[in-house]
Amino acid sequence: MPIFHAYDGTELAYRLLGKGTPLICLPGGPMRAGAYLGDLGGLAARRRLVVPDLRGTGDSAVPDDPSSYRCDRLVDDVEALREHLGEERVDLLAHSAAANLAALYAARYPERLRTLTLVTPGTRAVGIDVPDRDWREASELRRDEPWYAQARAALEDFLAGRASGRIRAAVAPFAYGRWDDAARAHAAAEPGQTNSEAASFYYQDGVFDPATTDAALAAVTAPVLVLAGEYDAGPTPDRAAELVALLPGAEFVVQRGAAHFPWLDDPGTFVRTVEAFLDPEVHSVHAGGTRLAHRVWGDPSAPPVVLAHGRCDNSRSWTVVAEHLAAEHRVYAFDFRGHGLSDWPGRYSFELFRDDLHAFLEARNLAGATVIGHSMGAAAACLLAGREPGLIGRLVLEEMPPPFPLDPPRPPAERPEGELDFDWALVPSTDAQLNEPDPAWPELLGGITAPTLVIGGGPTSRIAQERLIRLAERMPDGRFVTIDAGHHVHTDRPEQFLAALRAFGLS
Repeated sequence: MPIFHAYDGTELAYRLLGKGTPLICLPGGPMRAGAYLGDLGGLAARRRLVVPDLRGTGDSAVPDDPSSYRCDRLVDDVEALREHLGEERVDLLAHSAAANLAALYAARYPERLRTLTLVTPGTRAVGIDVPDRDWREASELRRDEPWYAQARAALEDFLAGRASGRIRAAVAPFAYGRWDDAARAHAAAEPGQTNSEAASFYYQDGVFDPATTDAALAAVTAPVLVLAGEYDAGPTPDRAAELVALLPGAEFVVQRGAAHFPWLDDPGTFVRTVEAFLDPEVHSVHAGGTRLAHRVWGDPSAPPVVLAHGRCDNSRSWTVVAEHLAAEHRVYAFDFRGHGLSDWPGRYSFELFRDDLHAFLEARNLAGATVIGHSMGAAAACLLAGREPGLIGRLVLEEMPPPFPLDPPRPPAERPEGELDFDWALVPSTDAQLNEPDPAWPELLGGITAPTLVIGGGPTSRIAQERLIRLAERMPDGRFVTIDAGHHVHTDRPEQFLAALRAFGLS
């Protein structure tokens, strides 16, 4: 492991995982070696993780002065690591107890932060206590688990101060969303990774000055993400929300089904959430209970255009078109649920995709915007325009699957091998609807009041073009144009696609 030297000469070790922009990941515990973070659920595939072993833990040296284990003094070790890496500003992620360290670092060195990510964060540094009732109430959420009775009895001993190794092992299931083999192995490694002597210094009296820290954090301008676990007790989501209130503009996410180690409970959700936050080109809104990631181009005061992608795709497919439209428009391209960096809740239908678009328009105050949809996104936009006349100003439907039963129907799809950037569950769900669409869907077409352009991909498209012509004819202000490009018109023939938009009146 590479090393660097702290302010007092102590040799401190760190691991490097992955490639890309560095993300310093502070381990909690307190004073647990960084190995327990692993690769943070696969986040190392997206960023270069810099995982230090705090002094006296893992491969780092034991300092001569044990008082240097105090949380406030460890701030200087974090700053020494930044200097060692040669980074003017850093992305900093902290888990659990290390969130206290990160808070003190942010208060002392706000100009050194690019972003701050606090995962199931400790809150002592800001004066937010976690009362025993939080632990008891959080434990009740796990009442149906087979291990609950034994763990709940041990929790009372733990809260009474009888935190022996046996008691700590018995309450460990509460820290995990799933008490499976991976969680058991992770919990079993904890005693050997933690410096208990050092931990006793970490929270010494006088370490924290909440009033001063809170005032300093209120002035932090770096983007902040606070990620809490639905089942976590330290902190509960409600307690984490109190921390968010101290950080102006902070993004707050509660990971469903997760407890104290969310990257183990649901790696995909954790990585998508953190990746979306860390990418400066990606924004997130919580719309209808679902986090929707999106990208934005153009002048905020320009007329808005919203781009809705097709099935198994994401907002990146619109980049070329968006960059051209941004000369005269404010352009938004979002990822539907189950796609890209948005939430993957596991339940999918064209109606839910319609609701995503509706919620996104409301969350960004985009009533009256032009909406351009491709394939599945076009179907969602069509359903919304028929249900909410007047919400959409202009409508462009590129290669929309017509709301008529497929003949022949689609056979069961087979999942491709390897990692996917969409949730496979959405494919069989939407295939079933394409084979037997809701009979009420065609009736909505006559209620679409927005001027509508239907774009077909010509003879090489997999969609029968005569059905798209029928689609346009059923709309009061619908028109049809063909661009010989197949199903992906906007990506395969962007210039012709943009020309059709201009002819439609979209400059």
